[in-house]
Amino acid sequence: MLYREAGDFSTSYTADSQTFPIRFDRYRYYFILVVAFLVIPFFVNDYWANAILVPFLIYSIAAIGLNILTGYCGQVSLGTGGFMAVGAYSFYKLMTAFPEISIMLHVLLSGCITAAVVTLFGLPSLRIKGFYLAVATLAAQFFLVWMFNKVPWFYNYSMTGMIGSPERTVLGIVVTGPNTDAWAKYFVCLIFVTLCGIIARNLTRGSVGRKWMAIRDMDIAAEIIGVNPLKAKLSAFAVSGFFIGIAGALYFGVFLGAVEVTEAFGIEKSFMVLFMIIIGGLGSIFGSFAGAAFMVLLPVLLKNVFVGGLGWPTDLAAHLYFVIAGGLIIMFLILEPHGLAQLWRLAKEKLRLWPFPH
Repeated sequence: MLYREAGDFSTSYTADSQTFPIRFDRYRYYFILVVAFLVIPFFVNDYWANAILVPFLIYSIAAIGLNILTGYCGQVSLGTGGFMAVGAYSFYKLMTAFPEISIMLHVLLSGCITAAVVTLFGLPSLRIKGFYLAVATLAAQFFLVWMFNKVPWFYNYSMTGMIGSPERTVLGIVVTGPNTDAWAKYFVCLIFVTLCGIIARNLTRGSVGRKWMAIRDMDIAAEIIGVNPLKAKLSAFAVSGFFIGIAGALYFGVFLGAVEVTEAFGIEKSFMVLFMIIIGGLGSIFGSFAGAAFMVLLPVLLKNVFVGGLGWPTDLAAHLYFVIAGGLIIMFLILEPHGLAQLWRLAKEKLRLWPFPH
């Protein structure tokens, strides 16, 4: 009975076009932000931060970036892992070259560098699309991983070929390095995921997002009505790369602390983020969060239930994870192509019409 538009009156165009026009949605959104910023940091521990919360926040940013490109603009990409590596290695080079600058700025600059690289690899989208574009981005994935492996400058001529995150502070609080507290990792990632979510939500609801969706639905018709395919596609690649670069920087600098490019940013990472937006829902910011939560929580649940509870071998639980994830992807593609986001929309619609039949 609470989820109704009745009583929600808009007296201006700004109020009518706000992100959450229903008052109940706004209150729920504010409640989640209050809990995330003012409650969870006081109770989070190392296990919750490293196993669930920090990976969920970082993957959410990457999923938002890929969803903008694939879900909203219709440009298929299989190079997310390599683009995250660009953000990670940019972050590493900036941290070591300019230690006096705040890492918060380094993260944003890493996103900008990744945006430029992704835009460069997005140039073929002006001539090719669909399967051929997917192959082109897949080639970018392998090329970037090879480059970061073979060019010693990127890992500062380290003998191991790995990069490590040095200790850095923000307002006197250690946020990178081995001595980082769990709540500090969580808080840094939460700040960036909140900003990225707000930016993505407003972009996709505005004129830029409408141009992306017009290109996705029918690019020839979009060009006829005045949408510039060059600007629309390249802007989608740039914005997507910015978010993915931020995710890569946080994944290396805040979450792992030390990475080797093949292990951390291989082709499996690209498919994992792609599976997130398929399960969560293409063309939905909420779907990006839902898919990231599902893909992060599923292995944790299987490990606690089957390995910890029933004593199954760890490798069997890992294989079961792939079986379940693959089966769900097939099921969603056949039965509900818009994923968990569409199920959530249907549930809200039934709440708005209850007790009347739908």
